[in-house]
Amino acid sequence: MLKDAKLGTKFNLFLMTVFIGGILVSGIALSRVLEQAAQQEMTSRALLLIQSMNSVRTYTSEHINPLLAPRVETEPTFTPETVPAYAATEVFEDLRKNSDYSNFFYKEATLNPTNLRDKADDFEAKLVERFRSEPGLKELSGFRSLPGTESFYIARPLAITKESCLQCHSTPEAAPKSQITTYGTENGFGWKLNEIVAAQVISVPSGEILNNAQRSLSLVMGILIAIFTIVILLINLLLRRTIIRRIRRMSKVAHEVSTGKMDIDFVDDTNDEIGALSKAFGRMKSSYEIAMKFINQ
Repeated sequence: MLKDAKLGTKFNLFLMTVFIGGILVSGIALSRVLEQAAQQEMTSRALLLIQSMNSVRTYTSEHINPLLAPRVETEPTFTPETVPAYAATEVFEDLRKNSDYSNFFYKEATLNPTNLRDKADDFEAKLVERFRSEPGLKELSGFRSLPGTESFYIARPLAITKESCLQCHSTPEAAPKSQITTYGTENGFGWKLNEIVAAQVISVPSGEILNNAQRSLSLVMGILIAIFTIVILLINLLLRRTIIRRIRRMSKVAHEVSTGKMDIDFVDDTNDEIGALSKAFGRMKSSYEIAMKFINQ
């Protein structure tokens, strides 16, 4: 089939093959680069927020708790502001009142929490169990579905590292009365020192970032396709003017000469390969004319 095709057709088929292959390879490579860049952006956002919440936890533990701890023993109801997890959660909930952060989520997902709002769901419980089964694992990340949005999450293990925490979480008998009054005796007990009891999970919306990456991919691919198309058109124009048109003219002259019309010449004043071929045909025509005159004498 190809052997019967014209030179321009063969050349265009070759260019189209290169074009399609180049677009596919470029698209796959660019898609991966943009996906990695998008994930890096989401990771940076999540890490910034999780570090901020850790700062809130540290400040609460070192400054707020010592000030309010006496009230836990004397007040009839528990003072949750003494708890780092409560402080971090409340600060983040206040941040979420800003519309720019309404789809961001922070949770210290606990298997057996004192405050049931911290109860781990099935997905979060699997994260905690993973951290428990792999003590050397310090961080997990990935994508999950949350109400109204697709999110990228980062999770880190939370372990009981201070014995002072066991005052409220070992047994109901050891816990402050105000805690029992507020939260009861059913939840948040039985914790052990150095035990991983929760996963600190931060979730950032991924839809907008991934959509931006997809739009960037579409834009760049559109530009590449336009460039490739223009290049192919220019190459075709150059091919027709410098090769195909001249070869057709030589072919027409050769056909005329072969039928005995000697009043037509091979005219090509260029010095490239086709010009050299045209001059060679001209010399061959002259030799043919001499030979024919010699035969006719």
